Amino acid sequence: MSPERIAAAFVSACLAELEALKPGNVHRFAEGHGLRVADFAASARAAAPALARSGARLGRRILDAVAATRKAVGTNTNLGILLLCTPLAVAAERPDPLPEAVVAVLAATGPEDARDLYAAIRLAAPGGLGRVAEADVAEEPTVSLREAMRLAEERDRIAWNWTHGFADLFATGVPLLDELEARGWSEAWALSGLHLHFLARIPDSHVARKFGAGAARALAAEAAPFARRLLAAARPETLAGELLLFDAALKARGINPGTTADLVVASLFARRLLRLATETK
Repeated sequence: MSPERIAAAFVSACLAELEALKPGNVHRFAEGHGLRVADFAASARAAAPALARSGARLGRRILDAVAATRKAVGTNTNLGILLLCTPLAVAAERPDPLPEAVVAVLAATGPEDARDLYAAIRLAAPGGLGRVAEADVAEEPTVSLREAMRLAEERDRIAWNWTHGFADLFATGVPLLDELEARGWSEAWALSGLHLHFLARIPDSHVARKFGAGAARALAAEAAPFARRLLAAARPETLAGELLLFDAALKARGINPGTTADLVVASLFARRLLRLATETK
């Protein structure tokens, strides 16, 4: 697949996610956390060329995309998105099916990729990162990138996906988006449904880093009734008012389920790439 098509699919997925009502996150219905919809849109466009740079190493693409984002908006808006979407972009250049190709891409990472990825995380400076005993990103890597992700997988859902073949995307995200589309839902509402589905079932890593694992579990429990009702609805838009109230309540408490949003964007990007691959056969 050409770099131009991969970059366009990435930008399209990022912009589409901003159209969805996702409680706690920035979207067109309500901004928050000191960030604007325009910041995320600019970040997507700035990061896309590096993410889709054909032939470049995975780590270098991530580092360059983070640097481009910093230059464009001056803050971290998309580190998690890039950690999930860049391996997909590299995999899309391969002839193998995307789920198998992304596993191969991650398995092929080397010491330079680890150094670049650590540098990218330090540059992005995500909130609540803290310090850990092994493979701390504040230092130069002393283990392989795969080992670093294995060490982090219990506390970070993005690391978990690196060590589990991006299972949240391929086993949950893409199939649920397909199901909701088949039910006649718009893409924006399908993304809202996926957001709440993830939020209710996977304690958000970003919330856990900032407020503790207990807060992340409590948020999942709080989101579960909304997820059940939305996914059972014949007309999801009838729940918009309640979801906006939930959204406002989360933002008033400073709760931003950023990892959940990253999983939603990456699921949509994976779905776009899978469909493009089918079209080009």
